[in-house]
Amino acid sequence: MTAPLIRVAGLTRRYGDQLAVDGVSFEVRPGEIVGFLGPNGAGKSTVLRMLSTYLPPTSGELEVAGHDIMRDPLAVRRRMGCLTEHNALFDGMRVRAFLDFVGGVHGLRGDRLAERRAWVVERTELASVLKKRIAECSKGFRQRVGLAAALIHDPPVLLLDEPTHGLDPLQVVAFRDFVRELSPGRAILFSSHILAEVAEIATRLLVIQGGRICLDARVDELEQRAAQAGDDLEGLVLDSVRRAEGAA
Repeated sequence: MTAPLIRVAGLTRRYGDQLAVDGVSFEVRPGEIVGFLGPNGAGKSTVLRMLSTYLPPTSGELEVAGHDIMRDPLAVRRRMGCLTEHNALFDGMRVRAFLDFVGGVHGLRGDRLAERRAWVVERTELASVLKKRIAECSKGFRQRVGLAAALIHDPPVLLLDEPTHGLDPLQVVAFRDFVRELSPGRAILFSSHILAEVAEIATRLLVIQGGRICLDARVDELEQRAAQAGDDLEGLVLDSVRRAEGAA
């Protein structure tokens, strides 16, 4: 079995007396597309912020591509592409200049930078706005700029938070196909509030409630369990959340 590209073990995070994340453990291996779900306040955003090195854990272990996020956060950032729900983009920069800037931060220069820029521009369909300032771009184009920036350094790990936010239906379908193409050799963790969207693309589901993982299973296994129980995937996931609420 291949080594995991994301390894989380006993992860906790406290805010004063409040335990926001309580002993979360999971792994994501190359080729997996893992959908991360949870109701508001369940701890999902806190886990994502710790994974992306923006928030230190209170305790536990968190590794990306073999690098500990606390001991070597720069190595983690070089191996991870992040698309956050609210993209931190430089509105005054033109799209091409922004992509070159992000590529340069990741050590890309010359022909390699040009090659990677051309690839992400083609795959995210940004050619028509390359000369525009980011502030002039529509919401959908801004989301695509963020995705291009997350991919420009060809990272083995992708962390996508609400990645289809702002995309129209055709763009959502194209995005799903794109992520499937990216998945071989990569670990992809993405969050969404829309279960149907996650089920369309994920190979596995993680559900968090009350700061703990209450469901971790392959999508095909969950669909089989739901069919045997005369239920659907949504009902099965909601039952897991309700049981976790009752046990809290």
